[in-house]
Amino acid sequence: MRAALFLAAACLACAAPAAAQPVLLISIDGLRPGDVLQAEQRGLKIPNLRKFVTGGVYATGVTGVLPTVTYPSHATLLTGASPARHGVVNNTTFDPRQVNHGGWYWYATDIRLPTLWSAAALAGKPVGNVHWPVSVAAQGITWNLPQIWRSGHADDAKLLTALATTGLVAELERAAGEAYAPGIDESIEGDETRGRFAVKLIELHKPEFVTAYFTALDHEQHAEGPGSPSAHAVLERIDAIVGKLVAAQLAAHPDSAIAIASDHGFEPIARETNFFRAFVDHGLITLDAKGAVSNWDAMPWPSGGSVAVVLARPADAVLSGRVEKLLQQLKADSANGIAAIAGTADIARMGGNPEAAFYVNMAPDAAAAGSFNPTAPLTGTPKYKGTHGYFPNVANLQATFLLTGKGVPEGRSLGPIDMRAIAPTLAALLKIELAGAEVPPLEFIPTAK
Repeated sequence: MRAALFLAAACLACAAPAAAQPVLLISIDGLRPGDVLQAEQRGLKIPNLRKFVTGGVYATGVTGVLPTVTYPSHATLLTGASPARHGVVNNTTFDPRQVNHGGWYWYATDIRLPTLWSAAALAGKPVGNVHWPVSVAAQGITWNLPQIWRSGHADDAKLLTALATTGLVAELERAAGEAYAPGIDESIEGDETRGRFAVKLIELHKPEFVTAYFTALDHEQHAEGPGSPSAHAVLERIDAIVGKLVAAQLAAHPDSAIAIASDHGFEPIARETNFFRAFVDHGLITLDAKGAVSNWDAMPWPSGGSVAVVLARPADAVLSGRVEKLLQQLKADSANGIAAIAGTADIARMGGNPEAAFYVNMAPDAAAAGSFNPTAPLTGTPKYKGTHGYFPNVANLQATFLLTGKGVPEGRSLGPIDMRAIAPTLAALLKIELAGAEVPPLEFIPTAK
């Protein structure tokens, strides 16, 4: 009888759910999975990131969302849902009259679903954030340094201070002994400054859930191309930031789970197409004498490797036919670099922008011009050497996911995963409810550590 009772108790103990874990989520914009998983072959010295592979679980690739750009992806990393449902459908907001001066989806009020931030706060867990996209005025963040910029003028610092948690910028600047990095600064030096501020936030406040975002790798891959020597040098410096963040997190919470995620991969590019020019030439956009938009029937909404097309009158079948005819004509000329054209059914299947009547996917070496310049030539040479934003089923657009910590298996591949599975997985570790996630958490068998 005693033996039977002992075995029953042991089985109950085995079945008991693990305790909630503090979580640190680090995003490295544009981190390609191969740069971590094949670091030695690529000549990369990234010992801190490699520790996640040998000491935790890792995805061989993460299939992202439509479009594969930063802001929609980061909203997905927080909600576990596609852009069609969480509401952040591009980096920049729709601006057919070009009056928003390049405004982005900075404001968390645009996220229509609960986030890991709000769910953690609802469960009574203090939350910290450094520079995560779509974080201005986010519900649930106790200590928030949101990402925002406008012009690069010194007044941007005043704007950030006003939108951050009251007193937090001044507190962390005193602790770090330096000024906080401007939001428009995408350099590795800016990332290193934000890394030091994230360390100080963790040391001073010990949040139970922390998000931190680093952008310099993406910036360098745009400028010089993915896999370039300068991009590798930037990643090696970000690796050092990761090492310091991990040390600070484990000092504050030894039982933490720590995740590394990215938003997309990268394609090298050599050409671009100016869809604004095509729409003006075909009478779908009308300009006034000063070259400003006076009227529009259909408007491109570019996102690097793809373009959403929004109709002023979505129910107008004649207008829709005109636009489809133009897009097919453009696609027929290979010089325009169009790989595919998706209609509303395919857009919905991919979880993309529900306002788009059409979505154009560019060829791997081509991009859509992002700046509104309707008098520029239809085709030309881009100022960048790399981009992303293509449809999510493109191999080179795969993102990264790594996870380590107490109870996480060591050296285990998860294979390819869906980006939407990351948020519910972290919610499970935090032991919080994340309503709205579209897929279940990742399955891996915890082990004792």
